[in-house]
Amino acid sequence: MTQDRAVRTSLVLCAMVLIFAAAYFARAILAPVAFALFIVAVVWPLQQRLQTRIPKLLALVVTILAILAAIAVLLYLLVWGFGLVAQWVLNNTDRFQTVYALGYAWLAEHGISVSTLMADHYDPRWIVGVVRELGSRTYGLISFAVLAFAFTVLGLLEVDPMRANIERLGDQDLSRSLLKACENIAVKFRKNMLVRTVMSVVTGLVVFVFALFAGIELATAWGVIAFVFNYIPFIGPLFATIFPTLFALVQFESWQLAVVVFLSLNVIQFVTGSYIEPRIAGAALSISPFMVLFAVFFWSFLWGIPGAFIGVPIMIAALAVCEQHESTQWIVRLLSGRTREPA
Repeated sequence: MTQDRAVRTSLVLCAMVLIFAAAYFARAILAPVAFALFIVAVVWPLQQRLQTRIPKLLALVVTILAILAAIAVLLYLLVWGFGLVAQWVLNNTDRFQTVYALGYAWLAEHGISVSTLMADHYDPRWIVGVVRELGSRTYGLISFAVLAFAFTVLGLLEVDPMRANIERLGDQDLSRSLLKACENIAVKFRKNMLVRTVMSVVTGLVVFVFALFAGIELATAWGVIAFVFNYIPFIGPLFATIFPTLFALVQFESWQLAVVVFLSLNVIQFVTGSYIEPRIAGAALSISPFMVLFAVFFWSFLWGIPGAFIGVPIMIAALAVCEQHESTQWIVRLLSGRTREPA
């Protein structure tokens, strides 16, 4: 008996390793599909209500336009914030020259010649490599966006036929289990998106208040930038921290104050993104905060930035499926992060 259990455990572990390896090598197609399914689950209530009042294709067009409008608003806020920063930079080029002169003099005092250092390490191939990498990343991002958009449109068209096909399955218990799991997944997806939006607003407000009291110019712009970037795990908060730090270095002309700003912003990002948000998301979705953070890190390792965004929804979907079967309900209880009283 013990030997059979060990064999089954080994087979399950091997199967998981193979599944994750396949997910890694097929990320170019699986990541857009997962992202599209997440969007379909989030916006389906809007599509469903519109279908009761207008034709299905027109409802689909309105839903797609609503998705694009939400993305356009976020991009507009980002462009608006960086536009203010760029305008400030153009109006204060003399401050940049002062900071450069101070930095050059400080390095020279410590025996470091910037011109000699650049001459010794300058290599045109490095610039070519950077440009090539940026082009590759841009192409990958565009491909991801196009595939995700196409799968989203097709997914919204397939929801009703898929539901009808599931209802016509010969096994009624399986049919009810699948429909219940899909509904539970969709509800939790919307809760997850709501939590992320609320925490993005909170992060933006906290950054705005900090910049205002710290005397950093363009506090509103930094708050808006932090709000938008918070939707992108890891990379977003990193940029939302580095840009104000460089700005503070130029504004105050003091590296000590810039370090204080950098540390303060990192504390804000850590508290909101790595402590409060996982706890709120875990409470709303019945998942351990530890597992929420682990899902973000693990799927970002497999799929990069899209994986960081879609990691928690994938875990939500997996646990919702486990919840429908008695043999795997122990996994849901184990990862819920809550102490349950024995029945």
